[in-house]
Amino acid sequence: MKIVKIVAASTATAALALGLAACGSSDDSGKTTPTNAASANGPKFAGQTLTVWRLGAPTDVFTKYMDDLNAAFKQKTGADVKVQWVPWPDAQKKWTAALAGGEGPDVTEFGNDQVAAWVAQDALTDVTDIVKSDPELQQIPQNLWSYETIDGKVYAAPWGGGTRAVLYRKDWFDKLGIEVPKTWDDLVAAAKKIVDKEGKDVDGFAFNGGSDANMSLSPFVWSAGGDFAKFESGKWVGELTQPGFKEGFQFYTDLVSKDAVSGKGRLTQNSVDIAQRFAAGKVGMYVTGGWDIAAIKEQSKGKIDESKMAFFSLPSKDGSGPAPAFQGGNDIAIWKDTKNPELAAEYLKLAAGKEFGVRYAKEGGLLPLYPDALEQLGSDPTQKPFTDTFKVAKGFPASPNWAEANDTKAVLQNAARSVIEGKKSVDQALTDANSELETILNQ
Repeated sequence: MKIVKIVAASTATAALALGLAACGSSDDSGKTTPTNAASANGPKFAGQTLTVWRLGAPTDVFTKYMDDLNAAFKQKTGADVKVQWVPWPDAQKKWTAALAGGEGPDVTEFGNDQVAAWVAQDALTDVTDIVKSDPELQQIPQNLWSYETIDGKVYAAPWGGGTRAVLYRKDWFDKLGIEVPKTWDDLVAAAKKIVDKEGKDVDGFAFNGGSDANMSLSPFVWSAGGDFAKFESGKWVGELTQPGFKEGFQFYTDLVSKDAVSGKGRLTQNSVDIAQRFAAGKVGMYVTGGWDIAAIKEQSKGKIDESKMAFFSLPSKDGSGPAPAFQGGNDIAIWKDTKNPELAAEYLKLAAGKEFGVRYAKEGGLLPLYPDALEQLGSDPTQKPFTDTFKVAKGFPASPNWAEANDTKAVLQNAARSVIEGKKSVDQALTDANSELETILNQ
């Protein structure tokens, strides 16, 4: 998934936005990294060329990274690399045309939540054996392979990640004597105090019921041991009526209907809407990423700057640590129509391996996937809420139809509104939503 950079000053490509990444087009002359020609007795793939698609724009930092990666690849294999930069908005069209015409890349970058859709179209190579036999790739924690693993087979390698945390008014916390919440009860107490002291039109903890609502709901569900759906015996089985999901969903809707820490008149607001209210001094806390910092500063005309904002990890119910949050990020995959799968496999292993995998993430404003590099990044207090959360991050169902359930049909958003508005009980809302979710995911 495209996600925005987690650093406050980032402006990334996006959907998290990376926004977790112009000159690419179908007739781009790709970039080839010159190196010394291999001798007749040189590396196995000397004289061959691999085509790689990178998404986004070739900034100085990204170009330098690709130059170094491709030079290392040339030294290892003897092969050259032709890089084509494809703007994110053009990617779907480019992949579709490549699939239809057979003129696609050998290796391509992907948003991690796009993998399932392209696997469903038989566009990606099964890389299970490649990944399982590579000692460096096996260092990437197993919880970070959910999007890439479809029906037990791996179709891409995680390249860089991102997640969300709680952005809060640090100045209000200081003024009101509020400590960073460590449990769900702490979170509600802090939110209630903000509403009590700052005004009834202020959201102490803003309820997100818009297009990205499940980014805010999911940590509560996962923290309670629930999940959205599981793939069993060749089909998706909804988990919305299970105790863990129900507990997290109940808590989230109670923020409005019972605890009154977010207004009932704002049940369809998304994170963009909430950020605007935050900039207007009407929100104390909400779930988002570092990309909102710059926008809030601008919209508030500098009245709310970095000194008045900070992040903390959304806490687990009992205070045992951060709640799992959404795992965004970008992947690298081998296109099914590659003419040289063996060479493409060598590129994937090098690019996603520790040296260049860590560089890809850090230089692109993402979170590195290797535990020691992630731990090192977490030594920066501004990054620690994200790195701590990312250690336990989880993904949404790896179904090509998840976007329809999540965005188009807004299954959970509608269920939450029906409960808050008193139209359905939690049990009835989740029973109806579970049936709808299963129908969409299995169509």
